[in-house]
This record gives sequence, structure tokens and C-alpha cells, in this order.
Amino acid sequence: MPERAAEGSSRVRQAERFIDVRDVEMVFATRKGKFHALRDIRLQVKKGEFVTLIGHSGCGKSTLLNLIAGLLKCTDGTLICADREIAGPSPERAVVFQNHSLLPWLTCYDNVHLGVERVFSAKESKPQLAARTHAALALVGLDHASAKRPHEISGGMKQRVGIARALAMEPKVLLMDEPFGALDALTRAHLQDELLKIVGQTGSTVVMVTHDVDEAVLLSDRIVMMTNGPAATIGEILSVDLARPRDRIALAEDPAYVHYRAAVLEFLYTRHSRPSDQKAA
Repeated sequence: MPERAAEGSSRVRQAERFIDVRDVEMVFATRKGKFHALRDIRLQVKKGEFVTLIGHSGCGKSTLLNLIAGLLKCTDGTLICADREIAGPSPERAVVFQNHSLLPWLTCYDNVHLGVERVFSAKESKPQLAARTHAALALVGLDHASAKRPHEISGGMKQRVGIARALAMEPKVLLMDEPFGALDALTRAHLQDELLKIVGQTGSTVVMVTHDVDEAVLLSDRIVMMTNGPAATIGEILSVDLARPRDRIALAEDPAYVHYRAAVLEFLYTRHSRPSDQKAA
């Protein structure tokens, strides 16, 4: 009985600290000398949680995301995902960039299938790989455009293909670096709503970089607010206690939504240079 209790406690701890960033520092070597990008970064992300990183340009948001992705190696500290140290890129941590990065000579289907094939070809048949690819495109509402090439579809559709490609690999973590930043306001709002539905269906763990306060409040379970660089750190973590599923129209005049939005704005424009102790509510 004690062994089962210990196993259960271990699983709870793993879920609570699905991503664990421990005392991370990041220093870049430049022609002008060393640049201290990040310092004393401590962050835990729960399994199934949606966390956004927000702050002014140059505060190290994308650097932190790239460290979690394994695209960069930290100067000091440790990053853990699902009880394993992050030592490099992995399909378990899929990344969606602002630039959709689709291969222009391939169809939407082939762009998604490329990722599916890489992850699952050793253990699944060709029909199974095809089914995975179609399912991912259907999830983002693009199965009808599977035969089109990137130049034949809109910017919003290209970004949805990028999200489909990431989700098709069934990653443990979805990492998004301002995925809607280059889109017009209406397309951006539509894709935010689509992302809310997709995350609701898949239960994905998401870490996303954004500059947009409304986007952060609408999507997040917690908002990680970064101080200005150099040597940026986490200034404050705000828990967003809004019921899901979320409706942007209903939330527009919700007092709680307005409060969270004001709290983020107040931090960014008055307190971003004086970090307080991190408090994860």
C-alpha cells in the first residue's frame, strides 16, 4: 500500500512539474562581448496547462521558448520535461513559429505528412500515417485544402497547416512563438478561437510567446510576465481564473477579464523593471 501511495504521489509531482525550468541563465557570446539574456529563471508548467510568456521586445521570451524546445543550450541551470532533461530538439516538443516554415514545393498534406512520417514510420503502416495526416488537417479545418500548395492558400491557412504539422506528431508539449503575430486582426482572432478549441480537444500542454495582452488573457491558464533585458527574469506570474471554454464576446465586458488585462498592462508599463518574488498561484 505505501508503494502505491508513493507511485501516486510521484505521478502528481510529475504532472505538477511537467516542464521544470530550474535556475536557468543564458549568456550569448557576441562580437561586442558577452550578452546576459536571461537570469534566475524558475518556472514550472503543469501537464495540460496553457502558459503564455509576455514582455517587451528583448526580454528573452523567445530565448526561453527555444531553451524549452532544446534549440538552445542554457549557460547554467537545468530544464526538465516529463522527468527527462532537455538536451536537444525532440518531436515530444513541437514548435510553431511566427513564420509557418512550410516547404513551398509540397502540398499542405505533404507538409504535415513529413512530420508524421518522421515520428511514426517505424511502427505504423502507410495507411495509418495517411490517416494521421488527414486527421491533423481536419482538426484545424483544412482537410479540404490538403492538395493545395502554400502559395495557393492564405496566411491564416498556412499557419493552421503549421499547427496541424505540430499536432500530428502528438507532442507532449506545443511551443508557439508568436504564431499569429503576422496576421491581420480578424484572422488572428479566428485562429485564437480555433486554438482554444484544439487545446480543449487535445488537452495539450502549451507554452506560447506573445506581445498581445488580450491574446494572453484569452488563452492562458497563467501569464508569465518578463522584466526588461538584459539579464531579464520572471517578474510576476498571473493566474487567469476564467472558466473554459472561453467566449471572447462574453469575456469582453467580464469584470474578471478586465481585471486580468489591467494587471498585465500595469506590470508591463509601470513595474516591469522591478521584479517581485515569483509567485505561482
